[in-house]
Amino acid sequence: MSHRQRFSDIAQFFETLQPQSLSEFKNWYSPDARFKDPFNAVQGVKAIEQIFHHMYESLENPHFVITAQVVDGHQAFLTWEFRFRFKRFDTVTEQVVLGTSHLVLDDQMLIMLHRDYWDAAEELYEKLPWVGGLMRWLKKRANS
Repeated sequence: MSHRQRFSDIAQFFETLQPQSLSEFKNWYSPDARFKDPFNAVQGVKAIEQIFHHMYESLENPHFVITAQVVDGHQAFLTWEFRFRFKRFDTVTEQVVLGTSHLVLDDQMLIMLHRDYWDAAEELYEKLPWVGGLMRWLKKRANS
């Protein structure tokens, strides 16, 4: 299997991810894989699994839409839309966070590094009812 095909399969896995498929992470991640995003920095499949488990506990209908892939050998960048609804706030409005994942495969074509890049202030905090107004005000002040 080529690296390009493996990354395509990984993208498909994330687009179809469901709570019951979290146990399949061991088929995609190296046992000592590292994961980092704006809120987490963990190592090991179980720790990564727990982050996604928490996602399903905290949000309503979270899912990824992969919008592009750039593959270079054993590494790739996947750009994505993360779509969800807040459980605690307005459950009618779907939220969209734009981001990218840098993925690096080991020799067994398992993910050994998964680093997500997205702007937590713009993509999340500004959308929260009680924090959003303050974040927008701070952004406006910083730009003036």
